[in-house]
Amino acid sequence: MIQKTLKSRKARLQPLCRWLRYEIFLVILFMVFCVIPGFASEQEIAPRKSYAVVTEHDWQRLLHRAHLAGLRIFESDHLVLITDRTSRAGDALEDLPVIFDEAVRIWASHYRIPPSAVRKWKVCGCLVVDRERFRKAGLLPDTIPDFTNGYCDHYRFWLTEQSNPAYQRHLLLHEGVHAFTATLLNLNTPTWYTEGIAEWLATHRLAKGPPQFQHTPIPVTPEDVEQLGRIEMIRRLRQSTKAPSLDEVFALNPTLHGTVSSYASAWAVVAFLARHPRYQEAFALTEQQPLDIGFTRRLNGQPGWNSAAASRDFDAFTADLDYGFDCSRMTINWSSGRRLPVTGATSTVTATHGWQNSGWQLEAGGQYQLRASGHCRVGQLQRSDGLLDLESTAGGISIDWYRGLPLGRLLIAQWDEKPDVGGRPKFKILAEGGETTFTAISNSPMFLKINNRPVNLSLSDGELTVNIGRKGDAFPSR
Repeated sequence: MIQKTLKSRKARLQPLCRWLRYEIFLVILFMVFCVIPGFASEQEIAPRKSYAVVTEHDWQRLLHRAHLAGLRIFESDHLVLITDRTSRAGDALEDLPVIFDEAVRIWASHYRIPPSAVRKWKVCGCLVVDRERFRKAGLLPDTIPDFTNGYCDHYRFWLTEQSNPAYQRHLLLHEGVHAFTATLLNLNTPTWYTEGIAEWLATHRLAKGPPQFQHTPIPVTPEDVEQLGRIEMIRRLRQSTKAPSLDEVFALNPTLHGTVSSYASAWAVVAFLARHPRYQEAFALTEQQPLDIGFTRRLNGQPGWNSAAASRDFDAFTADLDYGFDCSRMTINWSSGRRLPVTGATSTVTATHGWQNSGWQLEAGGQYQLRASGHCRVGQLQRSDGLLDLESTAGGISIDWYRGLPLGRLLIAQWDEKPDVGGRPKFKILAEGGETTFTAISNSPMFLKINNRPVNLSLSDGELTVNIGRKGDAFPSR
């Protein structure tokens, strides 16, 4: 009887045991795939530990000299600003220290330095009109070289007067980044990173209302960064075939009097590495390591880094760089694609992204015919009665043009490694519009794009259907 009872209980418990084993298995899976990766992620974004202890300075001696010399002084938590510039309408010098403090919080966040570690960090900056006046006051030591625009010596920096308030503010923040990285991070990196990160972290706009620093490392509009001209310089370099390669920027030599093109190129590399989906993780990991002369070598040694691919992506980046550039929408799929069937093939191109791989490979010298159908939205126009959607077919719309072509026009291209006119590799447009024929320049994929400003891509929608075939062969119907 007892034996029968035990067997009966065992039979009833077996389903429960199986259920418990299943629940335990699910818990283990959850720990492996959810909790542990989450813990690892938290470890990856942990506060930076490799930063220097702040050296506190008593600036009273310098302030006393400034008072005796009749100089103006503005002060905040992180900046003592001394200047001989007279008050002028619109220059808002009194706002600069507060803006500087707001920028410091962004810099600390970028390097994952806890706010408590920078609470007592403070530097002295001099905005100079008459250098001799500062020398006589003992505020510009003879050991400081004869700089053109600005110079930083750890906790002190100097900058020359600029005619444009926005550019003067940018220069102040640029030198401030040098002071921040030199004192807190012992930065001694190659020139491209030293100057590029200063440009990257200093680029900003002021929010409306009370002046407030907003970090805009890739500016949205030219009005936000008056006279800065970094994007315009990259465009001129590309047009003149003098744009440097990624490796050439990596090899920039240190110089006291940097050129606008070298600053623009250094900024472009940091912008590319910090925002491009393929490289931002490797770049961020390298920034968390010692910021010394081995920075470039460690970056190139990050898992998965491919120098040839990075060079090609950088060339594509500088070729299309413009205000409002969004790397996530402009990242290019470089896969080789399939051989085009004799019967032709179909592809689609969306209005929300830049150059897109059609998925079909063309043959050098081959002649092709293409038809496109459909319509899409390529932006919005503000009117007194609200927003008007800008609709386009493959032919584009004449109401607005971009880079010499109507907005919304379909562009057909291949990547050209050796352009006939020289310069860096780029996309060569082979044809445009809704019905066209063209000749391929290489054995490589066909790329498609709806002509548009990068800043408009987030406002765009829809896609075009593209039929492609060899000239003379069967051609897909509309």
